[in-house]
This record gives sequence, structure tokens and C-alpha cells, in this order.
Amino acid sequence: MAIRPILRMGAPVLRAVAAPVADVTAPAIRALADDMLDTMAAAGGRGIAAPQIGVSLRLVMFWAPLADPDSRSRDHAVFTILANPVLELVDPVEVEDWEGCLSVPGLAGRVPRARGLRYRGLDLDGAVVDRLATGFHARVVAHECDHLDGILYPQRMTDLGTLRFLDAADPVQD
Repeated sequence: MAIRPILRMGAPVLRAVAAPVADVTAPAIRALADDMLDTMAAAGGRGIAAPQIGVSLRLVMFWAPLADPDSRSRDHAVFTILANPVLELVDPVEVEDWEGCLSVPGLAGRVPRARGLRYRGLDLDGAVVDRLATGFHARVVAHECDHLDGILYPQRMTDLGTLRFLDAADPVQD
């Protein structure tokens, strides 16, 4: 387990489509997940994707609320590790809200995202994860999965005029 450097916007791996995880139960994938967790925790993030630490594989992890779709508190959030995720829109109405990113440090912007989606993938034991997500939960999942397709949140913004620098007291987080 190690804290790895988080790549920043401009790194080529962050612009690439990540490869599928061939064997989610492989010890190397569990070690990668451990490093991702340590790195995310050290940075104070809500989620992280393998490309953010330089590994072009379709693996994400995140804290997202299940009960209250608009809650940003980790007190009522579930931790999820997801390999080879697939997203399906279930409520395509877009809602705009603030997003930040560990790979775009010190900035936040308003990003439109679908209000509801279904996500499927595998956990590290090979079990299927299949959930519906709305509100903030859907936003977190979509943000992390975007990393697997080489997309950073500024590419989703419709008004770059909302891009701003964060203060230490600003609540916007990844």
C-alpha cells in the first residue's frame, strides 16, 4: 500500500481510454486498489480512478450517498470499488452543479450531469455491482467513470465562466 502521485490535467494517460481489467481478483488489482485508496484518502478526495495515478485500467472507487441523493456527507455514504463499469442513463434530465477533481487541483466549475443513472461492474471479488443512482450519487459515479474515457470535468462544462479557484474554506470537493 502506497500513496502515489496524482497526475494532473495535461498528462497523456488522463486523455486516453483505459483498458478493461482482465481479472478483477488478481493480486495486482487488489494492490492497485489499495494504492488508490491510500492516495485518495491522503488527498481528501471523494473518488479516484486508476488513470489518475498513471494506470490505464478501468477501475474506480468512490464514496457516494445511497439514501439521500443530494447529501454530500460521507457519514451516510457507501464506499464502492468498481471494475469495468458500464453506465446507463435512467433520467437524462441534466442538472448543473459544482465539481472539483484531484487531477485539476485548486479549481471547480459547474458541470451538467444526468440526474439519474444505473451503473454495473464488478467488485474485487468478482461479484456484480448493480445500482441505481440519482442526484449527487449519480454525479460522483459519472465523474469517476469519465476518467476511464479520457474526460476531465472541464470538458463537460457548458460555461467556462463558472470555472473558479477554490479557497481553503470552499466546500466543493471531488
